[in-house]
Amino acid sequence: MDLATIPLIDQHAHNILQPEVAAQYPYAAAFTESYYPEIIHHHAHHTLFYRRSLRDIAALLNCEAEETTILARRESLGLEALTQIYFQAANLEAIYLDDGLQPETILPLSWHERFISVRRILRLEQLAEQLISQSPDFATFLDRFNSEIDPPPSGVVAFKSIACYRSGLHIQPVTPEVAATHFEQLKQFSTQPLRLTDKPLIDFLLQQALLVAAKYRLPVQLHTGYGDPDLDLRFANPLYLRHLLESPQYRHAPIVLLHASYPYMQEAGYLASVYPQVYVDFGLAIPFLSISGMREAIRQLLELTPTTKLMYASDAHSIPELYYLGAKWGRQLLKEVLEQAVIDSDITIAEAEAIAIAILRENALSLYQSVH
Repeated sequence: MDLATIPLIDQHAHNILQPEVAAQYPYAAAFTESYYPEIIHHHAHHTLFYRRSLRDIAALLNCEAEETTILARRESLGLEALTQIYFQAANLEAIYLDDGLQPETILPLSWHERFISVRRILRLEQLAEQLISQSPDFATFLDRFNSEIDPPPSGVVAFKSIACYRSGLHIQPVTPEVAATHFEQLKQFSTQPLRLTDKPLIDFLLQQALLVAAKYRLPVQLHTGYGDPDLDLRFANPLYLRHLLESPQYRHAPIVLLHASYPYMQEAGYLASVYPQVYVDFGLAIPFLSISGMREAIRQLLELTPTTKLMYASDAHSIPELYYLGAKWGRQLLKEVLEQAVIDSDITIAEAEAIAIAILRENALSLYQSVH
């Protein structure tokens, strides 16, 4: 199979950093989920992902696979030309951007639109943090929060929650009275800039957003699985979402489990196989894992996941290279897994080709069609 000609819908990624901000970080910082200087400066260069990526990048930029040479080549090209090279090589049709990651340091959606079709993903916790600071009381805050998401703003194709990072995925029912009490405590003791980590308030606001999402059948993307040390990986298992998935009032809100839920791929695949509203993507796991790890992640997802419910994403951020690396390895490893499934007699060659198109673009287009 040749998947290179299939234009990708990258259904979850992040904005590229402003050049002056990116210049403050070592190149290897974009290739690790750690924010500890010891990891970035001394260990990130020694992952299989980083070593492989230098060769992939050098081949595309036609230079030696050494970091100093690549950095010089990047500098000579400039960010706009570099981004154009990577987006074209990735054969991207559209990217859906969560612009809530380091919002003060990133380039705006309009910059990315110079190169490609862009849709916005609204990060709920960032919106809440802005409104809490501006609201004198809980009633005012809740009215403002609901008015900001109902109806969803123009151009927004999904809501996104990082509850996994802030308090874990064991989302529980919270009454408005309890949420109000926690709001007042937060207002009383918070410092600026405000960082929302209060579990009852996070749980309450996510469920408010799910009610709106169910009303409009708007997808809600949830960070699941691994990430930087800000999260507790024990509570990043999507099995903790059982209450939400069993609640009838949220039934019509599509829920997208991001990042293959790594290392909980089989758990994510199980949820997608039994709950109609659950979907999965394999961004971040692709391209951050080793080649065998990426192959295994996709293979484990497909053990149970209906092929109509798995989607491509890169989770690219900071630098344009990650969009290309995600696309290169997403296609390659999906191809290998599907070809093995043909050998195993799970599917035919024709079915494998149709499944590849579905995962790389059609499933996302179908899921987000109401907001295109």
